[in-house]
Amino acid sequence: VQTTQANNITTGRIYQSVIDKERRGEYLGKTVQIIPHITDEIKRCVQILGSKKDYDFVITEIGGTVGDIESLPYIEAVRQMKWESPEDTLVVHLTLVPYLSAAGELKTKPTQH
Repeated sequence: VQTTQANNITTGRIYQSVIDKERRGEYLGKTVQIIPHITDEIKRCVQILGSKKDYDFVITEIGGTVGDIESLPYIEAVRQMKWESPEDTLVVHLTLVPYLSAAGELKTKPTQH
């Protein structure tokens, strides 16, 4: 599988792109904010990959923990994508459910928080 920079989105790249746009005057002197500027850039980066090639679907993983402040702009961007294009967006949440062999049981408590 060949990949490009479009296959990997980093927070640094998102923020740098927004800063560059602000310096070029694309925000018309408005204060740059997480919502809408950062979330719009995240959505643009996710959607650009799907529009460059003839893909049937694009899988996007948001690492980290839901609720951590670092991932909030990404979670919000996905929420907006689901709202704006519900027929084209599917959200799947995955979590670790560890098995403790000593106790012989699955531990779901970490998933509940």
